[in-house]
Amino acid sequence: MERWSGVLRVPLHTNSGACYQVAASLCLSPTSKSLTVPSANAIFFNGDRVAGTRNPVIERLSDLQNIAQILVSKIGGSVNAWVIEASMFNGPFAVFKDFIPSVNRWGEPKSYDPTGFPASGSVVSLLSNCLKEVKSVVPQREKESSQAIISERQLNQPKTFIFGFSKGGSVVNQLVAELGFSELRSGKDPPQIEEDEEHPQVIPCTKESLLNSIAETHYVDVGLNSFGAYITDGDIIERISRRLTQGEGSRGIRFVLHGTPRQWCDSIRSWIRDEKDELFRLLQSGTERSGGKLQISERFYFANCPPDLQMHFEIIEKLDLS
Repeated sequence: MERWSGVLRVPLHTNSGACYQVAASLCLSPTSKSLTVPSANAIFFNGDRVAGTRNPVIERLSDLQNIAQILVSKIGGSVNAWVIEASMFNGPFAVFKDFIPSVNRWGEPKSYDPTGFPASGSVVSLLSNCLKEVKSVVPQREKESSQAIISERQLNQPKTFIFGFSKGGSVVNQLVAELGFSELRSGKDPPQIEEDEEHPQVIPCTKESLLNSIAETHYVDVGLNSFGAYITDGDIIERISRRLTQGEGSRGIRFVLHGTPRQWCDSIRSWIRDEKDELFRLLQSGTERSGGKLQISERFYFANCPPDLQMHFEIIEKLDLS
């Protein structure tokens, strides 16, 4: 499948001063060369910046466009990949203030509060602005009737795969908290069409549709210099489990915890391993309560290697998404 790839600089809102860097690799129709409906949107939240390492592996895997290409190669050519870097940095530290209002100046969250659904709202707004930028350079197909769009969307509603790398895992935690408090949409409810959106099915266009579309959640060697690397609120996991049980059909969510000795064997920040183990335990309990609709697995990479910074980045290239 043909693709459009590039790195965009877009604001979260029209009057917002700060811009996000987003690498995108998007599916194109082989005939019209216009944007086409993907099988899924893979959304990857990057972490802190690392500069001056002179390590070619770290430099290559710090490049947003390279990460987008890796995601496509691992998930499949019918997926859209979006790699999001924070709009604010305090030195090397990423600060996802729009997504997690409670973060301090180092980008460390005090809590994961779903009130107002800030992370899901920010994702929808950011991807919508990215799509507008792409449409300015990619040919568009002729506008279809609303009924034709509804028919296509019912057949092709893309799933969403969420990835959080390093500090980007804090955004995943916030989305998980919001997922626990979101309303479950029945599969019988037809999607709503926004009249000014020619391709509303390419990305989720509301907070609710984003959260309802999440099929996989991947924690990729996440870690913080404070508590909160993994969400450990049992009530939220219980709500997600109950939400899946109440849903129709076989739709479920898969959680995968990917880690290296760099984070999981850090004796100074031992809470990272403790929080990972607690989240795994909570999700295992949720698997039983949801009748298997909530799935959990963990994967440990470079198990026999001493911890170093290179493995922390190299895990991106080694990700096992099977």
